[in-house]
Amino acid sequence: MVVTKTSRTLTRAVGIAALGALAFGLVACSGGSPSPSTPSYKSTYKAPAPVAYAPLTGLVLPEGTTVGPALSVKICNVYNCEPQDGLNQTDVVFEEIVEGGITRYVAIWNSNVPAVVGPVRSLRPMDADIAAPFGGIIAYSGYGAQETRDLAVDTGLVNVTENDPAMFRNDYNVAPYNLMLRAQEVIAANPGLAPPAQQWAYSSSLATSTAALDGSPASSVQLVFSNQSDNMWTYDAASGKYLRTQWGGPDLDLTGAQLSTSNVVVMKVNVDEFVGVPRTRMVDSGEMWVLSGGKAVHGTWSKAATAAPIVFKGDNGVTVRLAPGNTWIEMVPNDSYVPGGSVTINP
Repeated sequence: MVVTKTSRTLTRAVGIAALGALAFGLVACSGGSPSPSTPSYKSTYKAPAPVAYAPLTGLVLPEGTTVGPALSVKICNVYNCEPQDGLNQTDVVFEEIVEGGITRYVAIWNSNVPAVVGPVRSLRPMDADIAAPFGGIIAYSGYGAQETRDLAVDTGLVNVTENDPAMFRNDYNVAPYNLMLRAQEVIAANPGLAPPAQQWAYSSSLATSTAALDGSPASSVQLVFSNQSDNMWTYDAASGKYLRTQWGGPDLDLTGAQLSTSNVVVMKVNVDEFVGVPRTRMVDSGEMWVLSGGKAVHGTWSKAATAAPIVFKGDNGVTVRLAPGNTWIEMVPNDSYVPGGSVTINP
């Protein structure tokens, strides 16, 4: 193409015009045009109230719920004491072997405290180690040797005995198997006590608990503490809970309901002698199983000190997450001071 003087002049003119238009546009954009007005919309979003969980069950608490102290009570477990009152409202129950091969409970209430619980029986040496991490109150009837009571007093727990005004005798059992405790009354009589610390990890649902996710089938577990005491927990899929049988039939509370739990924890424990009676060694470690949702996971338990919580870990070393709900802890003896018990898990 031949570029002439005329075409060069025309090209230059067009370029100058384009540059002028661009400059005018920039000036116009940066000039005095008003900025967009602020929208009149206002959000009505309100942040939801924080979710609070019961420290000893992992269940969601209704909004506004005040968490009180833990109440640990020694509860009788022989035929003359049945039916017990309040066991189906517990957050946690420990079953321990005592003299004669029978068992007793340390039952702990916090999130759902009944008006009355019992029958109440006497303190044993391991009870201080069991109750101390929960804080609050421990209630019992008698204590045998003074050394046993000293252990409980040294924990700093409020000790409530048979002489307390909140204790009374029922009219459907025979003494000494009829001593009862007005549970709400004894808590009200000891204001200012701190709520218990959370003891264990909980999953958000039964389906996501460690046993339900990673465990092997466990339709039931048979526990033999001695030739005088055995029980079984059988899974009920309809309720998602394990149901307790004892002495050949359903283990019922005072209302006629079968005792049930979301979690069964089985600890194999060493037992020694303290002031003439069996003592479960709680500051120790050993084999354990956790049953939730019809499955069981194996692992180890450990407890570092009287005031420390028990730690549950699977064989992989990871902390076991319990299902939300109540927990029964079955402390079956190894072959030590007392003849060894046995654990049989049925798939």
